[in-house]
Amino acid sequence: MSMDIRQNQVSAAHVMVVGCGALGNEVLKNLVLMGVTHIVVVDFDIVEMGNLTRSVLFSKSDAERKRLKVEVVAERLQQMNDAVEVTAICGDIAYDVGLGLIRQMNVVIGCVDSRWARFCINRLCMRAGIPWVDGGIDGLEGTVRVFAPGKNCYACNLGPEGLKDLARRMPCSGIIRRQEQTGSAPTTSVIASIIGAIEVQETLKIIIRREGEKERRREGNGEMTSLCGKMLYYDGEHTTVRIADYQAYDDECPEHELWTPVCQTAVSDATPVGEALQCWTRELKRMGFLRSGQLGITLCLTNDCFVDYVSRRDNDERVTMMVPGRSVADKVAGEKSLDGQPLSALYQHEYRHIDAGFPYPSLTLAQLGIPQHDIVQVTADDESFYFEIRREE
Repeated sequence: MSMDIRQNQVSAAHVMVVGCGALGNEVLKNLVLMGVTHIVVVDFDIVEMGNLTRSVLFSKSDAERKRLKVEVVAERLQQMNDAVEVTAICGDIAYDVGLGLIRQMNVVIGCVDSRWARFCINRLCMRAGIPWVDGGIDGLEGTVRVFAPGKNCYACNLGPEGLKDLARRMPCSGIIRRQEQTGSAPTTSVIASIIGAIEVQETLKIIIRREGEKERRREGNGEMTSLCGKMLYYDGEHTTVRIADYQAYDDECPEHELWTPVCQTAVSDATPVGEALQCWTRELKRMGFLRSGQLGITLCLTNDCFVDYVSRRDNDERVTMMVPGRSVADKVAGEKSLDGQPLSALYQHEYRHIDAGFPYPSLTLAQLGIPQHDIVQVTADDESFYFEIRREE
């Protein structure tokens, strides 16, 4: 394959980078230098002074103004190459990135610092049938792994302790403060540069591989090999590198169920849920999947729930919430009537399945917590169907 063809493939590729900290900075910088021009960045954090010694795209002014990381990196990448198209999403990969957007990517790169975030990236990529590259840094150590549908799954590789730790999340700034308190070495720009470069290298291998091509590049014949099913471990303290097997793929694992086929729909995230259910019912009937006399359809909230109220466990007094489950803690904290009650002292009334009996049909899909360009799961008689939400212009 000629270099011109490969460069065209790189330029035409769509890459998502999740996490815009030290590692994300290096990955994004390298992607632009290598000619990638369609980039989506995802992060919910702001620039802090502690980021400046490790992040090439941030400045002191950004930290003083507490600018969003995604806004800053988008601006700096376009300064590097004005042909670069950057879509910035200020949000959480677990809830705020639509699966329809993931499906448009050639590859997703994880630059995150928690098992939960990796678990969420893996779930989205497996549902969409998209490979992803994971990088991790801590002190002077770093790792790179590649996961691909049908070959290697992050969730399947987690042991019992890993599953217990899924809900634990600490941002890079928190890790830095913890390391400083214990006297250990914080993450350095050098390790971020090394691991970020390897992540981009693995990404380029994925991009330039021809559609349907089998692994024709084998170790020992001078050609490239992939880290899919392996883990590269770099130890900066002793300047050593080793590669270990890191492959697990359980066919029964629900986290890598491929959501297919995906149907287009007139429904957007601004559509009221009652109207959406009616629309999907009509579309399923039109496609011949729903017959007269069959039970109605159900919208499954697969990543979160919707909470309409909470109440104290010691009485029946209800306090209205009307928010996705992820927002309940913040809403409770702002309710004077709850007098600082911890969540453990409250009963949460939630919905995970929405059907014709849902008492709030005028709420929009966005109010239920469904992001733009998402793909939703709809069931009818225990059969699943997938609809891609139309993006509201």
